Amino acid sequence: MAAAPGWQPAEVLRLAASPDQYPPHVLAEAIVGAARERRLDLSVPSDVTEVPGRGLGHRGRHDASGAPPAWTLAADNQALLDGAAVAWVTVDSCPAGAVLLLDPVRPDTPRTLRAAGIERLLTLTDDRAEQAREVGAVLGPDDVRAGLDPTDKVAVVQAERERAVTAMVGDGVNDGSAPAAADVGVAMGTHGSTASSAAADIVLTTDRVARLADAVLIASRARRIAVQSALGGSVVTTRRRKPSRASRRR
Repeated sequence: MAAAPGWQPAEVLRLAASPDQYPPHVLAEAIVGAARERRLDLSVPSDVTEVPGRGLGHRGRHDASGAPPAWTLAADNQALLDGAAVAWVTVDSCPAGAVLLLDPVRPDTPRTLRAAGIERLLTLTDDRAEQAREVGAVLGPDDVRAGLDPTDKVAVVQAERERAVTAMVGDGVNDGSAPAAADVGVAMGTHGSTASSAAADIVLTTDRVARLADAVLIASRARRIAVQSALGGSVVTTRRRKPSRASRRR
């Protein structure tokens, strides 16, 4: 948590959490949860506008044009050291503070997905390049694309479809269109947004991407059983239609 001069960290968190009470994004839930743990008195927002990839209400990316205040540079440096995402809080277009969010990395996820037959893994994020590279070093995907807005993610998915059958996993509003552009769209049902779930072919009911490997194995087994059943039915039908020798004699 970082606060601009004249602001208290608790007030910054309260301002960030108040409009975040309603969007189903995982980061919004994390901010609201932190505010409620501190028993902050959240207000009921009105006239809330959400821009995919940039935030909602008065919360969004810090405008880096001009000379940034010293406290914003300190917040950026702290986020870089911690590998955290930053939600900037502004009031009347002036930065009031920043909320730093840490997302634990599960290093076993790529191995699980590759074991299920997924050959190429990409990480698409709107986070800064430094943070994306750090996560990529732990996870080991084939490629990491950072600083992407929703349109950029759709373009990447469409390009990957030219290479092979592609699945896209999304968990937020800024991922809503990308799963729809893939051959198979996957939404994180526990923390994912309604937009992602509505556009997806598969909704994972846990927040673990590794569950996609289970879905791949289940789909492969179901297809194998369906093909075996279809072939078996064709053989039985062919045998029943073949006339016997007695019938031909008659």
